Amino acid sequence: MARNMVLTFDLGGTKLAAGLVDRAGKVVDRKSVDVDKSSAMAPVEQILKLAGELGDSKSVKGKIAAVGAAVPGLVRRDGTVWAPNLPGWKRMALARRLKAALGVPLVVESDRNAAVLGEAWRGAARGKSDVIVLMLGTGIGAGILSGGRLVRGAHELSGCAGWMVVTDKHGPEAAGVGQLESLVSGPAIARAAKKELARRLAGIQEQIPAEGINAYEVARAARRGDVASIEVYREAGRLLGYAVANLVSLFDPEMVVIGGGLASASDLFLDSLKKSMTERAQPLIGKQVRVMVSRLGGNANLLGVAQLAWRSLL
Repeated sequence: MARNMVLTFDLGGTKLAAGLVDRAGKVVDRKSVDVDKSSAMAPVEQILKLAGELGDSKSVKGKIAAVGAAVPGLVRRDGTVWAPNLPGWKRMALARRLKAALGVPLVVESDRNAAVLGEAWRGAARGKSDVIVLMLGTGIGAGILSGGRLVRGAHELSGCAGWMVVTDKHGPEAAGVGQLESLVSGPAIARAAKKELARRLAGIQEQIPAEGINAYEVARAARRGDVASIEVYREAGRLLGYAVANLVSLFDPEMVVIGGGLASASDLFLDSLKKSMTERAQPLIGKQVRVMVSRLGGNANLLGVAQLAWRSLL
């Protein structure tokens, strides 16, 4: 029986997605669950459970050629993973555990690298060889493609964009996650909104209980016209623009793609991002680089590791 699909996983800080992807880059089936952080092994068990659900049907069984997994952190050359947003994942032997359980060729890659490969294969940057994907969600990372090749760095840590310095502000969270991430990630946006709530400046308190504030609820309030929520996102966009200016000035990409969970709120910060990027980037690059929002949504990482899984069979 021809094996004409790869099974892919996208493990994030809050969500786990799984998909079946064919050789043309079509996601033929997909499932997602909230990440179980009750133990270090819980996300691994979730991956295997989803593998059983997607791979054991009569129409799929025997057709999976390889497996690819994207993870939110560092993938060492021995297949172990360090993921700061997952408890106990300092040296998780993910590749060994999954390969032993699934019995097919396996690729494990960082989510930021998976994202830029997915966008260049089937997304907004299709066919381009110099691309940066800025992933915005629970954390912040950048996948960088230069001359058609991934920029990995000496320690497989290239693209830790959350650690970029974009202002003199340095709150207590910055020491653990980096300055940019401490100011504009999903949790950071929620913190900023809560500060506005504490100052009694935001109409948001009339719409969302304090304990229910997250980046998505803040976005909903902004779209309903809440002035403080609008300003929280506008300020996030300004700081992100400075970060993008640094990235484009260093790497001279054709395109920067905004991805991750917070891309769904790009209508609230994209104009501010582009304005501050243009003001601070190297002038010739700033005028030519395109900044776009991902059209792949939650499938970018699945497609990126799918492409790697197919390549691994060549």
